[in-house]
Amino acid sequence: MNLRRDVFQAIADPTRRAILMLLASQAMTAGAVASNFDTARPTVSKHLQILTECELIKQDQQGREIYYHLNVGKMKEIADFIEPFRKLWDDRFNKLEQVMKSYKPKT
Repeated sequence: MNLRRDVFQAIADPTRRAILMLLASQAMTAGAVASNFDTARPTVSKHLQILTECELIKQDQQGREIYYHLNVGKMKEIADFIEPFRKLWDDRFNKLEQVMKSYKPKT
């Protein structure tokens, strides 16, 4: 049985979010990613494995090195899913702002 990890649980972890931010600008090896953190390399490798299983990052073998890079397509899917919620909250904050502007305290 192949268990699939939940994307939102994966991005809930601050270390994994930091890894995604690093990989957003350039492809990196596991060692290069690990050098940005004060944790053991196997810990970073586990984070990379989880992100790979969720298809948030992809691996690209170049000779003996494996480079990790952001899977832009998957990130767009997540952004598209979240967009209606962002719009909902924007609308609610705009309505609150209108109420606050129209409020006149009694003197």
